[in-house]
Amino acid sequence: MTAIKGRNVVVVGTQWGDEGKGKLVDWLTESAQGVVRFQGGHNAGHTLVINGVKTALHLIPSGIMRPGVKCYIGNGVVLSAAKLFEEIAGLEKVGVDVRSRLRISEACPLILPFHAALDVAREVAREQGGSEKIGTTGRGIGPAYEDKIARRALRVQDLKFPERFASKLRVLLDLHNHVLTTFLDSKAFDFGPTLAPYMKDGEVQFEAVYSEAMCHAELLKPMMADVSRELNDAHLKGENLLFEGAQGTLLDVDHGTYPFVTSSNCVAGNAAAGAGVGPGLLHYILGITKAYCTRVGGGPFPTELDWEVEGTPGWHMSTVGAEKGVTTGRSRRCGWFDAALLKRSAQVNGLSGLCITKLDVLDGLKELKLCTGYELDGAATDILPMGADDIARCVPVYETMEGWSDSTVGVTQYDKLPMAARLYLQRIEQVTGVPVHIISTSPDRDHTIMMRHPFLAD
Repeated sequence: MTAIKGRNVVVVGTQWGDEGKGKLVDWLTESAQGVVRFQGGHNAGHTLVINGVKTALHLIPSGIMRPGVKCYIGNGVVLSAAKLFEEIAGLEKVGVDVRSRLRISEACPLILPFHAALDVAREVAREQGGSEKIGTTGRGIGPAYEDKIARRALRVQDLKFPERFASKLRVLLDLHNHVLTTFLDSKAFDFGPTLAPYMKDGEVQFEAVYSEAMCHAELLKPMMADVSRELNDAHLKGENLLFEGAQGTLLDVDHGTYPFVTSSNCVAGNAAAGAGVGPGLLHYILGITKAYCTRVGGGPFPTELDWEVEGTPGWHMSTVGAEKGVTTGRSRRCGWFDAALLKRSAQVNGLSGLCITKLDVLDGLKELKLCTGYELDGAATDILPMGADDIARCVPVYETMEGWSDSTVGVTQYDKLPMAARLYLQRIEQVTGVPVHIISTSPDRDHTIMMRHPFLAD
């Protein structure tokens, strides 16, 4: 294998998010000169463990932990400036240089307090009306994307022009306050301490939002950039770029378990649109998947186990895997590995290879079950259907495999894994049709087995 200058790699989650993308992005950044975030908002969360120290990131690309690497936030991201500066402050406190290395697209739509208020109010209204909650983080991501699609969003570039910003803000506030008070009856809602400074009688107040935005504007200006141009220039210089997705494929607004999805496209193809590069510059697609499945929030989950009952395999996954959301703190639902689900992810992402994370969590289970397909209304299918209604009726078809008792924690060579673990990984390759190129055996950066490096060519 030989290194290729100007090789670009996309990292995407293949399940419902929380697959361990942050560690792999950080690890692969050793071979990259730039890391790009191309969709989502601060509803995402990556936990990195480096030398035993945990760092949680929500907006800033995971590559920020590597000195000298440039980090880019592309136009496909919806940006909360308030949360961005909270994150910057936390990183600077531990000595990480952020501002000189972070470039933010001027085309990013802004998340403002009224977006979060709408998000919270809608979930409360759904619950009070007897509908199942979507399970959003309540951070305004969906409403911000709605404004973008409706062509009324305030964008990062608008912060450079106070009068223009104020004019657009007044129009947006009139619209969204009308929805909050008239349609959602927000006067009766408790929006909590985070939103309280912006609210009065269920409405979001102009002065509070505007004055904060103008403070953020001055701090953001040095980091504003034409990210599309900078990425294309970096490629022409022969730099390697790593594109970092948020959430997971089954939360994609088009290809996921709709409507229990996020508000953006999480698939690899959106790296091009969400960063401003041509699809021909996406050379290798790495799909990240846990050795089992988890999901946060509502929606169907065919292989879900009773993970709250002590002594069961689901309990083992939940406790040994420390399955709580980085962003929300909510417990993740746990279940067996779903190869039929992964087939769907492989299809829509065009995966070049897989990284299996949290293999070590399965240590000690006597037997494992692997879902190879479903029965749906009496018919067999070997791939996840489209949409939540059909998926909710799927009955998983399992193969039973032998587990292993030897520890895999920290193993860095494939032939040092227990034979049963190797057979499990080989069966995943066979059923999904995607080769396993990387295996993660703990949250630590260095506990990784590399079968084929994404930044190296055959």
